[in-house]
Amino acid sequence: MDSPHGAAVKAEDFGLKGPRGWVFREIGIDAAPGSLIAVEGPSGSGRTCLLLALTGRMKPTRGHAEIDQHRLPKKMAAVRRIAALAHVPGVNDLDQALTVAEQLREGALLQRRYDAPVRALLRPRAERRARAAARIDEALAAAGLDLATLPKGERTSVRDLERLEAVRLSVAIALLGSPRLLALDDLDLKLSDTERTEAWALLRSIAARGTTVLAVCSEAPADAVVLRTSPKEPDAADAPEAPEAPVTVTPAAADRKITWGSAAKSAPEAETEAQAETEADADAGPDTAATAENDTENDTENDTENDTQNDDTKGTDDEVAEARRA
Repeated sequence: MDSPHGAAVKAEDFGLKGPRGWVFREIGIDAAPGSLIAVEGPSGSGRTCLLLALTGRMKPTRGHAEIDQHRLPKKMAAVRRIAALAHVPGVNDLDQALTVAEQLREGALLQRRYDAPVRALLRPRAERRARAAARIDEALAAAGLDLATLPKGERTSVRDLERLEAVRLSVAIALLGSPRLLALDDLDLKLSDTERTEAWALLRSIAARGTTVLAVCSEAPADAVVLRTSPKEPDAADAPEAPEAPVTVTPAAADRKITWGSAAKSAPEAETEAQAETEADADAGPDTAATAENDTENDTENDTENDTQNDDTKGTDDEVAEARRA
């Protein structure tokens, strides 16, 4: 496996803001190639997001960073080509159903398919297999993973690996592509003090070969370039807005009923309408008043005549009834 020149990592006022506020912000770093960088902080403080942003997998929203002179966020694709992820939960987990040998062959196949030059695909199959096997052996040696020490050798299932062995396997797969920047998450998770010391010794050896290493941890070693993340209080601009004052409904408005169609009018409304009609009659003049008087007399006469006719009809009906009884 080649020993690439590591990537310098620089950042100034680097930050990422999400829907719920700042994930991380005001990050500054200036690390030389081949450095061991530790992202230190409690769980939930944005450590993983910072790692993904520095490796071109997550777009920042504030400031800028430079990875081997590739400026973020404009050159995210270029950064992804030179940065490899080892163990990052939820991003590139190991397949628990595969054996160690199958996981390594899959990693080599993907690396050759996407990262190798096109002319490498034109080589004879036997040559390609031999090159892949040699690259796997070099990566395992750099990661410090001896397959002979595993319970079933290379046929050991990934799910049966110890925590430190799984870390070494993920590092070996990431080194297959000879990256300039190697990043891994939760390095010291579920490790004893002895295993934690071995894990940091592994990363130091990789950095000594020229690869820049970026590792997330809860406690950084003294010889690492440390980036610290911590939950911060929201700014005044990020504080939620005060709720609007509740609308007060008066009892009169609450008890008011709406009736569709005609409805009885209240006393004030009736008086107002009567006054309006009186004023309208006064303004109409004598002709209109006389017409109204004639209409009234005609109505009276019609009503009297109708009553007389009704009385005559009633008398006739009574006479007919008496004749029938006789």
